[in-house]
Formats: sequence, structure tokens, C-alpha cells
Amino acid sequence: MSSKRISIIVVSGSRERLQMAAMVAAVGAVGGNRVTVFLSMNALRYFVKGDETAAPAEGPFGRLLDEKLPFRTLFEQAVSLGDARVHPCSMAMDVLALEPAALEPWLAEPLGLTKFLDDAADAQTWSF
Repeated sequence: MSSKRISIIVVSGSRERLQMAAMVAAVGAVGGNRVTVFLSMNALRYFVKGDETAAPAEGPFGRLLDEKLPFRTLFEQAVSLGDARVHPCSMAMDVLALEPAALEPWLAEPLGLTKFLDDAADAQTWSF
């Protein structure tokens, strides 16, 4: 399989959407693709260091997901096992009054939407 670029925008705070975004990132990165994840809006709060708040489930399947591999672990594995970078949105960080040190250490540097969109111009792009 040839290497591709995958860009993922994650704005939802629902467990199912966070899980699917994490699965796309992990499988894509481990499969040899360069993956860029952009965490913004309702998704960003689940990546504050030490905060284990459970994301709300949209339905019964979402409630079962906590018993399996959690989305945070999948995102971290995408970074550690493949060519993935997970960027917090700089605007969302400003709105939430978060400093980079408050976020999980495996997250990449904050990124603005303009830069993300420029980088994603020739990539396969997913939104969750």
C-alpha cells in the first residue's frame, strides 16, 4: 500500500465520534500513512492532562466502548506507533484558557485552522 496523507478534524465530544476518529488515525498511521489530527471545540476538553472525564455516549454502542480500547489510548498509539501528529486547535485553547502544558504530553504543538487547512489541501480529509 502506498503512503498517503490523512487529515482528521475532530470537533465532537461524543464517545462514538471520538472513537471512530481515533480508529481512523491509528489504523491510518500504523498502515504507513502520514496522519494529522486537529482537535477543536467539544473534543479538546478530553485531552487535558490527568482529566479522565468520560465522553457522553450517543447510544448503547457508545456505552460499550469504554470496556474496549479507549479513544485516548488509540490516539496516543497512532502517535507512538506510526506517523501521526495530534494537534490541539489554538483558537479552542484560547477559548478554554488552556496552556500547552495543561494538555497530554503526546499532543503536538497547537495549530490554527488556516495552517491545518493549508496542510490538508492534498490529503484525504475526515471530520468527526
